[in-house]
Amino acid sequence: AINMVERLIDLTPAPLDRVFIADSGSVSVEVAIKMALQYWFSIEQPKKNQLLTIRGGYHGDTFAAMSVCDPVNGMHHMFRHALCNQHFVERPAVEFDDEWEPSSLSSIQQELEQHHTEIAAVIIEPVVQGAGGMRFYHPEYLTQLRELCNHYDVLLIADEIATGFGRTGQLFGCDHAGIVPDIMCVGKALTGGYMTLAATVTHAKVAEAIGQGQGGGALMHGPTFMGNPLACAVANASLSIIQSGDWKTQVPRIECQLREELGPLKRHPSVADVRVLGAIGVVELNKPVNVARTQALFVELGVWIRPFGRLMYIMPPYCINGQQLSKLTHAIAVYLETTTN
Repeated sequence: AINMVERLIDLTPAPLDRVFIADSGSVSVEVAIKMALQYWFSIEQPKKNQLLTIRGGYHGDTFAAMSVCDPVNGMHHMFRHALCNQHFVERPAVEFDDEWEPSSLSSIQQELEQHHTEIAAVIIEPVVQGAGGMRFYHPEYLTQLRELCNHYDVLLIADEIATGFGRTGQLFGCDHAGIVPDIMCVGKALTGGYMTLAATVTHAKVAEAIGQGQGGGALMHGPTFMGNPLACAVANASLSIIQSGDWKTQVPRIECQLREELGPLKRHPSVADVRVLGAIGVVELNKPVNVARTQALFVELGVWIRPFGRLMYIMPPYCINGQQLSKLTHAIAVYLETTTN
């Protein structure tokens, strides 16, 4: 566990050097939220106890994490009466490759201006909104958001569980914007998907306030299986591969092939949009997918692709070769032809 944490600190941007090992991505978000709330409690500002986020987000399936997922179009609306009420603003309207439009920031700026005395932290998925819709937004939004959080004295939590470790073409999604959050959640690629493990990383200001303040002298979270030796050994192996730097050539190659093979599908009448960023390929359809029928087709074609809603997306491993990747993109094309016929 110590070796894994040291490797992780080597990869995360300074000054993020305090690590809490968690059981899963959802738990790492729970821990991040606890860190933010306990930080303000420890420095005698307990009224700062709510969170602010953008609509269309997804942060996990446990209760605090569900409270910051999209409250209307997310998968957790049936639990809304049991969840804490948080602050939501419209998601960024400017897409990743579009020209930056400053007005995109107006709703979150207004919310911070009006409610910063009660907001503990902003939590956001950097650049890519994952399971909430697989949308890619402009990095300048993050750059400006960091400045707003500084101005209004609000912590910034970056949920890098899906975007971290090279997935978007940068080591972390925040790197596209050149910012460092106060708290970062990582998971998924931490173990290469082989075992459940995640981590919440913060800096000395937050960690030491929690450790020395009136909040109990320690973070109020203690998982039974925290730092599982086998999971940490797997994470060490995975982080070693990331540290080798091969992803820096693998991810651009995957991105190029995804653009070449998924891009033409945008002309299909059933397709609303095609989006590619790093090793993420998304085909958004005009109508929801019949999941059972679609998965049966994909299994017959020898691939495993999980559609949801109107989306088909692939996030292949970096070691995938061109022929294997083509098999995935071809399967999506075959699906589109079957829907037409």
